Amino acid sequence: MTGRAKRRPPLDPRLLERSAPARRYVAATVCFAATTSVCVIVIAAVTASILSELIVDVDARSVTAQRTHLIVLVGALVIRVVLHYARERYAQRAADLVIADLRGQAVDVLSDPRRTGPRQLLRVRDHAVTVILRGLDDLSPYLSGYVPALVLSTVITPVMVVVIAMVDLPSAVIVLVTLPLIPVFMVLIGVMTRDRTAAKLAATSQLSGQLMDLITGLPTLRALHRVHRPARQVSELGWRWRRSTMATLRVAFLSGAVLELLATLCVALVAVGIGVRLVYGEMSLFAGVFALILAPEVYLPLRQVGAQFHNSADGLAAADDVFELIDADVVGEPGTRRVEIRGGDFEFVGLSVDGRDAPAPDHFSSVIRGGALTVWRGPNGIGKSTAFSVLLGLLDDYSGQVTVCGESIRDIDLDHFRAQVAWLPQHPAILPGTVADNLALFGEVKGDDLESAMNATGFDVIVGALAAGTQTRLGVGGVGLSAGQRQRLGVTRVLAASATMLLLDEPTAHLDDTASDAVIAAVRARVEAGITAVVISHRESWWAAADHLIDFGSAERGTAAEFGSAHASAN
Repeated sequence: MTGRAKRRPPLDPRLLERSAPARRYVAATVCFAATTSVCVIVIAAVTASILSELIVDVDARSVTAQRTHLIVLVGALVIRVVLHYARERYAQRAADLVIADLRGQAVDVLSDPRRTGPRQLLRVRDHAVTVILRGLDDLSPYLSGYVPALVLSTVITPVMVVVIAMVDLPSAVIVLVTLPLIPVFMVLIGVMTRDRTAAKLAATSQLSGQLMDLITGLPTLRALHRVHRPARQVSELGWRWRRSTMATLRVAFLSGAVLELLATLCVALVAVGIGVRLVYGEMSLFAGVFALILAPEVYLPLRQVGAQFHNSADGLAAADDVFELIDADVVGEPGTRRVEIRGGDFEFVGLSVDGRDAPAPDHFSSVIRGGALTVWRGPNGIGKSTAFSVLLGLLDDYSGQVTVCGESIRDIDLDHFRAQVAWLPQHPAILPGTVADNLALFGEVKGDDLESAMNATGFDVIVGALAAGTQTRLGVGGVGLSAGQRQRLGVTRVLAASATMLLLDEPTAHLDDTASDAVIAAVRARVEAGITAVVISHRESWWAAADHLIDFGSAERGTAAEFGSAHASAN
């Protein structure tokens, strides 16, 4: 997703293809437009009849004589007002449904590792947050204002031109000659605003991303007395966003004034022609008034399109990015083979993943034995955590081969596989909610299993100190707990899960030696019960407890794997 400017049709066909609410909305809008056209013609005809009879026929100058006309006129006006109210009300609700539908599709794609891997997600995170949370809201004016105006222009305008031609052909000719001027000016103005809109969206994305990073790291920045410099950078981004916004607004206001002036001059030409012919008696008063009333209605939908186009420019730019995300190519077809991994082996053969500066891991080959505790060690940045992501099927852009119980990771049913795995990343995922909700993130756990896991990690002491115990609510990222407490929560959650394989990435990095030894003992107990555990750790206590120790080697000589039996030799 780039937010770049591009040429777009007036009504994005992808809205109709990808969103069922959008299709229903456009169909309903066409019905509203057709009914409105009939009301406008009836109002114009009745008004022209009343005026012409009042001026020409003396006997018609009474309420009784005009009763029928007045009843029809009032009825048509009421129907038009009701239609306008219903259309506006339905338009806003339909716009909300379409936006919610697109937002749901975008979130589904971001949640699908076959379409958006962790690295791609990190790369587009800031822009995706801006587009999904704020950019799509700007689509509302497009759907509730621009689309109805566009439909009205395609339905009402041709009908009005035909009706005017039937009553007064010269006026219809003037309308046909001047009518194309408005779309031409709209195109010229649209080209001017296109780049400014894309620039404003890019500035908003950059500002949102930096604000998120600043707020996340604010405690650390304050501790290091480094708050002022990021604040200045955010301030500069804010001024950049204000300048781009004001530039877009200036063009929008000026272009709106140009379109209004142009439409007014076009109606004036029709009025002058009608007036001259009325003076010389070349047309009836009814025809002149009828054509004069309908003339502004011909230009009105196009004027509304021009006014609403600028209100919807931000939303169209965001929609482009959302559709780029929704239409992203699937990395690979999902596997279907269901594999039971208990006691099975896992093998890496020549695994390489492109990193920032060099592949990490680079041609990594090793075997994880089922029912054993395997510990990976090696320098930071050599690809240990990345290998975990590949094993979980979160990364598909790699070379080499990874097999699970003899089956390629690309061929197995990943959902079924992941249901058997409990994973603890370096930074445990803590969702907004209660402590109990986060402990059950891998599924409901038995009370005895949870109690044993909490005792092993010391998390029971932490829960006992909380005001509401396991019902204590946590903020985004675990706000309410310290780094060590979040680590204990994550380890507890993994140990309590009914999984047949544990993947632990630095599980005791924030724990003291006593707590670390307790976690190691708990993991060893799970291994002795028959599960498979793989741990990434720099602690020698983990190396001593391992059944197999895998050395990723050094960054200078690439990635190498050495197979050993550390725990067996230690005992």
